[in-house]
Amino acid sequence: MGKRFILAVVAVFLAWSLLDIVIHQVILMGEYGATADLWRPPAEIMIGLIYVVTLISAVVFVSIYKFLICRKELSRAIQYGLLFGVAIGIGMGYGSYAVMPFTHTIALVWFLGTVVQGGVAGALLGLIVKE
Repeated sequence: MGKRFILAVVAVFLAWSLLDIVIHQVILMGEYGATADLWRPPAEIMIGLIYVVTLISAVVFVSIYKFLICRKELSRAIQYGLLFGVAIGIGMGYGSYAVMPFTHTIALVWFLGTVVQGGVAGALLGLIVKE
């Protein structure tokens, strides 16, 4: 693995971690409070596991781009990121909404937030990972 690959993984991991803070601790905090019976109490939340999952996801996201996307261009990377975001976000937001009794706002923000995260990560890839 080259330096650009590692840099891209770190950049995507950091971007996703920061956006997760905005999405979950700022935008959705009130919604989570209103549905507190559905979630683990704050003391039981496994922050370390969340970061491991985010890191593995970043490695896979960057690997797919590096090894499977032939033209390494900013516009192509953003398209990839947005499509990835839709694919993951629809299942996370609305797939979960179909089986869990949380609010539509949570489903929508999970979906749209994941699309934004994908677009941002794609832009980072386009700037870092070259031919």
